Amino acid sequence: MRISRATDYGVRLVVYLAEKPEQIVPRSEVAREMEIPSEFLAKIAQNLAKAGIIEIKQGRSGGYLLRRDPSELTLLEVVEALEGEICLNVCVGRPEACCLSNRCKVHLVWEAARDGLRKLLQGIPVAKLKFNFKQK
Repeated sequence: MRISRATDYGVRLVVYLAEKPEQIVPRSEVAREMEIPSEFLAKIAQNLAKAGIIEIKQGRSGGYLLRRDPSELTLLEVVEALEGEICLNVCVGRPEACCLSNRCKVHLVWEAARDGLRKLLQGIPVAKLKFNFKQK
């Protein structure tokens, strides 16, 4: 499984906002500090706003604001807001798509891998994720 560039950037955005709680952070600042193309950032932010993770403030003093407590927001929630539910294989997400799903041993492996990844990401609050800005 490979997460998309949009998801990678979305995680960067959320982690950056978590380090500035209750602040409206300008898009230009996030784009510069997190090395995300500004127009792409705007599209990613729309998806995170629809999921209720961030708020987009318009206008001269606008920008992005984290709507959720970073100690309660998990990495899984951010990833799935951008990627959709993690399933690794079509038969895990939609067992009816494969006539062998109910008796296939490999299906069980994909299911266990998905469950393990989801459990791992669910156990990581955004508040525990920090960027090291000193290397710039």
